[in-house]
Amino acid sequence: MKRKLVRVKGVVQGVGFRPFLYRLAHEYHIVGTVQNDAHGVLLDAQGENDNLESFILAIEKEAPPLARITQISVEEREPGNLDSFKIIQSSNDIERSVLISPDVATCDDCLREIFNKDDRRYRYPFTNCTNCGPRYTITADIPYDRPNTTMASFKMCQNCQREYDDPTDRRFHAQPNACPVCGPMVSIHDAMGDVIPTDDPLERAVEYLKKGKILAIKGLGGFHLAVDALNEDAVVRLRKRKHREEKPFAIMSPDIVTIEKFAHVSSTELRLLTSHERPIVLLRKKGESEIAESVSPGNAFVGVMLPYTPLHHLILRNNFTALVMTSGNYSEEPIAKDNQEALDRLGAIADYFLMHNRDILIRSDDTVMRVLDNSAIPVRRARGYVPFPIFLKDELPEVLACGAELKNTICFSKGNHAFLSQHIGDLENMETYSFLKESIVHLSKILQVNPKIIVHDLHPQYLSTQWAVEQQDIEKIAVQHHHAHIAACLAENQVNEKVIGVAFDGTGYGEDSTIWGGEILIADLQNYTRAAHFDVVPIPSGERAIKEPWRMALSYLYHAFGEELFKLKIPFVKSIKRSNAEKLLYAMKRNLNSPLTSSCGRLFDGIAALCGIRHKVSFEGQAAMEFEMVMYENRNIDDIIESADTWQGSRYSFFIEEENDALIIKYESLIKAIIQDIVEGVQSSEISFQFHTALVQSVLEVCERLREKYRIELVALSGGCFQNAFLATIMPRMLKNRNFKVFTHRLLPPNDGCISLGQAAIAGKKLKFRMRA
Repeated sequence: MKRKLVRVKGVVQGVGFRPFLYRLAHEYHIVGTVQNDAHGVLLDAQGENDNLESFILAIEKEAPPLARITQISVEEREPGNLDSFKIIQSSNDIERSVLISPDVATCDDCLREIFNKDDRRYRYPFTNCTNCGPRYTITADIPYDRPNTTMASFKMCQNCQREYDDPTDRRFHAQPNACPVCGPMVSIHDAMGDVIPTDDPLERAVEYLKKGKILAIKGLGGFHLAVDALNEDAVVRLRKRKHREEKPFAIMSPDIVTIEKFAHVSSTELRLLTSHERPIVLLRKKGESEIAESVSPGNAFVGVMLPYTPLHHLILRNNFTALVMTSGNYSEEPIAKDNQEALDRLGAIADYFLMHNRDILIRSDDTVMRVLDNSAIPVRRARGYVPFPIFLKDELPEVLACGAELKNTICFSKGNHAFLSQHIGDLENMETYSFLKESIVHLSKILQVNPKIIVHDLHPQYLSTQWAVEQQDIEKIAVQHHHAHIAACLAENQVNEKVIGVAFDGTGYGEDSTIWGGEILIADLQNYTRAAHFDVVPIPSGERAIKEPWRMALSYLYHAFGEELFKLKIPFVKSIKRSNAEKLLYAMKRNLNSPLTSSCGRLFDGIAALCGIRHKVSFEGQAAMEFEMVMYENRNIDDIIESADTWQGSRYSFFIEEENDALIIKYESLIKAIIQDIVEGVQSSEISFQFHTALVQSVLEVCERLREKYRIELVALSGGCFQNAFLATIMPRMLKNRNFKVFTHRLLPPNDGCISLGQAAIAGKKLKFRMRA
């Protein structure tokens, strides 16, 4: 007879792990106890030696589908007088290191019950079990037990309690367990918040959607704004009320068969769509479809997801091809999560509100993914993935990283884990700033971390920087934006060596007080050298030029042609008012509100405007996105990838020269070649293709020159420009063809959503090095 204390760490709470161990113990004739604690699951097991060894091996091999085991440790104990196997009350240790499960889509077993007329949970919108349902968004504290969730106020009825207590039932210790007798309920309200009398709120909601009404629907992590995605008038009305002019809406369809009517679905995209996480997946549109044009105007892709709660399934199975399911907010604000908050913030948008009385503790938007070269890449990481950590190569001291201004996330490092928050958003208003502070408080409580350092972006005007600087009695470290990008890629890939880091994005504050964004660094997790970058040009009118790309086009034209630009026989010059252009040139020449930039994102904007794609934008990155999309009018991205190995490069070229020990990538020859093509009537799709290939070509040349100089063959790619499908697929292939080892993002977005991880990795390494000294 042997007895062992077994500790299991990872995502092992809220996923049916204790009932799994209970059943496994009976199978192997093991006696003892199991409990949740602040580290994971603690198992005191006793049995015959062979049975005990087999039992421990089976823990990892047969674990529940939603569990993620990161460590199993075993300690010998003296056999005792144990006669049965019991699940005992969770302990409340002081130190916490448990991994919390993300929210999980409704499982097939629960779905069968929901649509079974003879089941007591027939059409019940809060059906769940140990294999599915809410987790992180209802968790107030750990251990993950019902009193520490927002289900604490719902006392289980006899039937639910019997399921909860029965080790053979799949709802054994399912903390959100509920039914129509004892659980949360839905109700439907008008825009003033008054309850609309009805025996079936869901049926009434479906009726309103079919009439073209806008519904605010409370889900797992907050409210969605929903309309029938086939109703053009309803979609346009939603756009106007939400103040979201052109940025694509996400849609939800009932099943894959329906999705394939309007979008192409690859095998990798299918796996993502049907996964437990149920993200929005960016799919390539089919030529003709019923989906309203205003859902994703000017875009070859549409964001699609499958239902992930019983409420969604019950609504979608009413002959809907698709519903727009966009975040319940005004553009650039956080998603609304509470009932009164939704009425206050969304009352001028939604005609009706489908609510429920289960509180959402932490707001969490939908995750957005896209598949590039058969690999899934996050665009926005939130519901379904958060708060699962990024595993680091080395243990780090506890650090709080405050992230960037746009697409903000925060990050806590603890041991060899980096815990990133869900997508917080753009810190451009007080509502999002409040969400930032709310997320810091919630994550720090759940993880019980005590940061030694707060790390922030170098830019002094970012709200995340200002919050960090205001904190008293703690050390603060500023990290350069693009160094953080490369460090995030290295940390995610568990790389400690120096790399050639290609960081291409729109805006990042440089140490020389210019706006960086087209950077090639020699970097590791502690230091960096700015080894190469795009030449600098003025940003006329500063941030206004981001929303009006024609201003950047003028700057690049002046950079290449000087005052002669007004003689160019191109539509762009004819379209701009000469007096306005001369005022901008006057300001640029005298450095008046015209900071210098090396930004790759601004270069995309400027070329897009020169080609007549977009003079003004309604959302960040729109011009660059549409400039990429126009390339696919005459060529398929899959064909481009297939021909990559025989790719001959571009007829455009950048000129690269060395200045002050750094390589400068110059634009003049590129701009002049593009203008010549515009004069000769070359199609924008061809100009886009040649520009993209020239950009890749310039990076290849710079990387080869830096390899020779620094003897480095590792390349890391990061930054928002690598959301561009062409750059994200072709550039790694071309680098690998030249015998570079390439690291890219797979767990985090390449955009600023990864910045907080890079900040935490850099600050943690510096602090660790200092502690050793």
